[in-house]
Amino acid sequence: MEQKTFLVTGASKGIGLELSLSLAKSGFNVILLARDTIQLEESTEKVKSISSSSSSIVCDLSDNNSIDEAILVLNRDYQNLDGIVHNAGMISPILPMDKAPSDAWAENIQVNLIGVQRLTQGVYSLMQASDHCRVTTISSGASLRPLESWSSYCVAKAGQDMWARCLAEEGKSHGISAISIAPGIVDTDMQKEIRSADSKDFPSHSSFVGYYENGDLSNPADVAKKLLPLITTHTFEQSGQRFDVREL
Repeated sequence: MEQKTFLVTGASKGIGLELSLSLAKSGFNVILLARDTIQLEESTEKVKSISSSSSSIVCDLSDNNSIDEAILVLNRDYQNLDGIVHNAGMISPILPMDKAPSDAWAENIQVNLIGVQRLTQGVYSLMQASDHCRVTTISSGASLRPLESWSSYCVAKAGQDMWARCLAEEGKSHGISAISIAPGIVDTDMQKEIRSADSKDFPSHSSFVGYYENGDLSNPADVAKKLLPLITTHTFEQSGQRFDVREL
């Protein structure tokens, strides 16, 4: 059986890295996509030690030129994609709507939503070339309810959930399914950034500090194990649905 290939964004650390490792352990060829950092190099080596055919591509989703360069590499080096995990994301600016700089607010939408669309559109022919390409977006509770000082993130994640539903609707005739999964509150760098926000501008700051101090944060590796079956085997009947890791 031909080895299947999954593309994982934000794959250099956190949930993205753990999903890449889990995919490799399950026999998949993994393409790690992330910004150009030492972490990406180290993470790629970890994944390649399990799946030697795996590789990485440098891509900054805040930069359309960087996305287009990654698209060129993907279309040059691969015949098909059997799955994409849109995991990359950013939380900043953590500021009230009247204080958040417009450029920072727009960058959040770019990374969390517009970049997802641009990248996916650019590799759509590779997705169609698979018997069944499974797309997963990593969602958030912020896609369902507003949080003060998270306006750009809430808007982007709500849009991303609808984006997955639209892809599910349009992709079914092309052999493409799409779901979104909320991973819960996970011990990642994003949580560190949330805890480092100024409490004067972020009313829920103490709650997130409490999650950490009380040991309520999930381990990224544990979350990846729970998400993997749905990411790799979800059906067309499940396509278009939003899932929560706490219900899996």
